[in-house]
Amino acid sequence: MGTKKVVISVAAAVVVVGGAAGLYLFQPWQLFVNETVQEGVPGAAASPSPSGSSPDSETPAAGPVELAGGKLITHEHDTTGSVRILRLADGSRVLRLENLATSSGPDLHVWVTDAEVKPGRAGWHVFDDGRHVTLGSLKGNRGDQNYRLPADLDLGDYRSVTIWCDRFNVSFGAATLSRA
Repeated sequence: MGTKKVVISVAAAVVVVGGAAGLYLFQPWQLFVNETVQEGVPGAAASPSPSGSSPDSETPAAGPVELAGGKLITHEHDTTGSVRILRLADGSRVLRLENLATSSGPDLHVWVTDAEVKPGRAGWHVFDDGRHVTLGSLKGNRGDQNYRLPADLDLGDYRSVTIWCDRFNVSFGAATLSRA
């Protein structure tokens, strides 16, 4: 009987440790959590005119200029929305996710990559094969959000954007960037 109790105790310990590790890695509750972020288009609001100036003055407010864009497609998780790269009046650039809808997940990041976007399972793992620039952690799995692009980033070297899960090295969704 003593051996049977040891086997049951070891098996119970393995189940508890394995279950805890599985919960930590997969975070299944994330499938039911949505975080919506609603950031405005940077630089889109016109600055007020100085007193006495007319709307026809020679200093019009410069809004953002779209440099590239694309539509997100689904990879590991259902993902929809669009991507825009904007140059702001001050010369800086931002990547903007609009109407994003994807699953929440562990360790999600926004990457600009040199990889070709492939539909379906063929596109799940291609983005870490070549060059990529991490723009930061995904702020939320729903809504509109902005990510600053590094000043030295040459857009000619990159052709796609992915919502990348670092924990499992898989793309949740991606978009091919088409130049405006």
